[in-house]
Amino acid sequence: MTLLTQYSQIDPAAWDNLLRKSSVASWFQSPDAFLFFSSLNFMEAFVVAVTEEDELLGLTVGYIQGDGARLKQMLSRRAIIVGGPLLADEISDEALALMLISLKKQLSRRCIYIETRNLNDYSCWKKKFETCGFSYVPHYNFHIDVSEGELVDKRMDKSRRRRIRRATENGVNISCENPDIKGFYDILANLYRTKIHKPLPPFSMFEQLGKMPYAKYFIVKDSQGKTIGGQLILMLYQQVAYAWYCCGLDKECHDLYPSIMANYTAIRYAADNGFERYDMMGAGTPKEDYGVRDFKAQFGGTLVEHGR
Repeated sequence: MTLLTQYSQIDPAAWDNLLRKSSVASWFQSPDAFLFFSSLNFMEAFVVAVTEEDELLGLTVGYIQGDGARLKQMLSRRAIIVGGPLLADEISDEALALMLISLKKQLSRRCIYIETRNLNDYSCWKKKFETCGFSYVPHYNFHIDVSEGELVDKRMDKSRRRRIRRATENGVNISCENPDIKGFYDILANLYRTKIHKPLPPFSMFEQLGKMPYAKYFIVKDSQGKTIGGQLILMLYQQVAYAWYCCGLDKECHDLYPSIMANYTAIRYAADNGFERYDMMGAGTPKEDYGVRDFKAQFGGTLVEHGR
């Protein structure tokens, strides 16, 4: 077994092959993700990989991030592995342990904890994670099957379909070309400041994503052309679309349902362009009542519990 700890050490073709064959692949474990995270000055990207008999069988992309001023950043720095590690289905317990233990050693002095935010089913590796010192925390998500486009609308809640029709009748339109990223960001920033109460990455990150082929904005506008919401998705090949950030002026534009329209248009895009799945990117924990979970449930997806 060989441990690789630098991006330059990893063969691009082997990385691409692992992404295409792994049952737990996600965009967040792709070379594009590593290079994007590396380009941001407010986080520190890392990658660790393991080979067996010269075959790449495990790889982890993540980033270290803190909040606030320098002292607070030092006390809040955490390593986030969005999606969970990229693993070949046949990876050995020894190779997986080597990668996980190496991650802990490398990051132990640089952050207060490591968190994997699983977007797929890691249950067959759960015991090995625990043996290596990780603790499992249940966490929900919704996966929407968009492989049969004609069924996507039928699976949605009737009230959701009714509101989509009403919004369309009231003049809502969706813009994808030359998206109003600043208008979208302003709404998102207000949402994070007043409701979510979590730090939001700077506008420059969202502006940069607007230039990337794996990212797409769906900007919701009213009949006068004013931006009232939107959805940002990331795409892994033409297989999975990830709902990364969404917002809408739902109270101010209650008859236009901007958050519903933002999500629906992105889901419809995935269904119409040959994707297999639309990932809603989280729905809270089983212990908490969570309005966002109720909102996402009405789009006809399957509730899954892949944890953290």
